[in-house]
Amino acid sequence: MFIVGHVTKDGSLAGPKVLEHCIDCSMMLEGESDGRFRTLRSHKNRFGAVNELGVFGMTDKGVKEVGNPSAIFLSRSDSQAPGSVVMVIWEGTRPLLVEIQALVDYSQLNNPRRVTVGLEQNRLAMLLAVMHRHGNVQMNDQDVFVNVVGGVKVSETAADLALLVAMISSFRNRALPRELIVFGEVGLAGEIRPVPNGSERLSEAVKHGFKRAIVPKANAPKNKIAGLTVIPVTKLSDALEALDA
Repeated sequence: MFIVGHVTKDGSLAGPKVLEHCIDCSMMLEGESDGRFRTLRSHKNRFGAVNELGVFGMTDKGVKEVGNPSAIFLSRSDSQAPGSVVMVIWEGTRPLLVEIQALVDYSQLNNPRRVTVGLEQNRLAMLLAVMHRHGNVQMNDQDVFVNVVGGVKVSETAADLALLVAMISSFRNRALPRELIVFGEVGLAGEIRPVPNGSERLSEAVKHGFKRAIVPKANAPKNKIAGLTVIPVTKLSDALEALDA
C-alpha cells in the first residue's frame, strides 16, 4: 500500500506526525528540475538501514540506475583551475568521489558573503576561523563561495580538510594537481582527526587514477598502496606544507 502525503518546503511531512508514524518506510527522490540525475534517500525504514544512497539518471527510456556514481561526479574539465579538489565522502555503505569548488574573491561589502551549496554554512564559518587562527590565512575581506559539483549534499565532517584546501587554492590562485585526493576532519585546535572507513576511501581513489592523497595520520594505511603516495598529516600546518611541496 502506498500513502501519499503533503511535503513542506523543508522536506518534512505536513500536518500531524500520524502519517509518519504509521508508515514503515519513507523515501525521498531528490534532484534539480534541470538536472540529469536523481538521488534516492530513505528517511525512515522500520526494517533496515537508512544510510543508503541510490543515484539514478534520467534518460529517454526512463530512470536508469547509475552503477558508478563517482565517475559521473568526476567529469572535470581538461584544464585544472584554482579552487578545485576531489574528496571522498561516505554514503551508506560505499565511498563516493565528488569534486568541491571554492571561489575566494575580494569583497566590496562591509560584511563579506559566505555562500555554500551542498555544505553547511555554519561549518564554513568555523573552518574560516580555524584557518585564520592556526593557518595564519586571513579572509576577513574576501567573499567565499563553495559548491559541491553534481548537486550532492555533504553533511559529514570528512569534507573539512578538502574544503580548506580548495579555499586556500583559490585564495592563492594556485591550481592543485589533478591526481590529488583529500579528506579529513578538522578540529577547532587545528588538528586533523581521522574519519571512518579510511582504507576503503583510499582504495576507491586508486580505482579512479588518483596518485596522491592528503589524509589524517590515523587513516594512513600500514601497508603501501601500489600507485598511491599517501601524505599523513596531524595538524593544519602539516597540510599547508604538503600543498607547497
